[in-house]
Amino acid sequence: MANVSMVFTFHDFVLLGLKEMEHLKYFYFVVALVIYFSTMFLCTLTVYVVWTEQSLHEPMYIFICNLVGNDMIGSSAFLPKLTIDLFSGCSTISLSGCLTQAFFLQVFASVEILTFTIMAIDRYLAVCFPLRYHSLMTNKKGIQSLVIIYSIISICVLISVMLLFRLTLCGNIINNVFCETMSLIRLGCASTAINDAYGTIWTLLMVIGSIVTVIYCYIWTFYVCLKISLEASKKAIHTLVTHVITYSTFMVAVVFLVFRYRLNSGSLSTVTHIIISISGLLVSITLNPLIYGIRTEALRKKISRTLKEIFPEIG
Repeated sequence: MANVSMVFTFHDFVLLGLKEMEHLKYFYFVVALVIYFSTMFLCTLTVYVVWTEQSLHEPMYIFICNLVGNDMIGSSAFLPKLTIDLFSGCSTISLSGCLTQAFFLQVFASVEILTFTIMAIDRYLAVCFPLRYHSLMTNKKGIQSLVIIYSIISICVLISVMLLFRLTLCGNIINNVFCETMSLIRLGCASTAINDAYGTIWTLLMVIGSIVTVIYCYIWTFYVCLKISLEASKKAIHTLVTHVITYSTFMVAVVFLVFRYRLNSGSLSTVTHIIISISGLLVSITLNPLIYGIRTEALRKKISRTLKEIFPEIG
């Protein structure tokens, strides 16, 4: 196959995963559509409740609001196109579309990791330094932290995407149902050492830094929980368990997504790539609004009240 220059040629890429789903495309179309609209509804409801309820204007709920808001970005980055492609039978994506999708998916994953991290720090400060918490972590500081996170990640991911333009590609077949930077790097003809080095360093710094920080915060938070009153301890541990479930689930998915590219490309089938990729994205996107909406008592009550106002018949 002739080389494809990313610098000079706008080229359509073939998403091989969509061809694998062809035999049951209408079933997958319905499933993807239901997941997307359900997720968007739950996330929008959560963001609306946090935004409108004055009692929820606290750092913890601001971070939860950002988490589910980021899930809306992640789901919108690939599910709408996936449903359209399944319904229409299309299995290609343009270069500009591919790069845009890769950018937003990588931003989503990175923001998710760092939001979980700052949430762990927030709970650590709340439990370990209760008297100083309201000065250590204010709404303003929480919002400023999120602005910094989005700014740094957007710049770093943009650099990662821009580095793709130095590559000359030897093909246009992507072994997935959506585009990501690693899929494009694997199509490079010449040396991809710079892209690999940048991606590896960025991923390791973020993932290892996050894991170390979260483990440290969780250990000290749990230790202090054992020393405080039983009622306060139960409430703190309940919140801690919620964070552990969502964070560990997402990080396991991230590890699988990254690890599959460290294997011999021939050792994983296209179906396996599809399952790992979609599962890795959908785990966090679908679980976060459900888990935080159910396990966070104050948020659950406000959401329940809002639902009854929207749908009076369910009351």
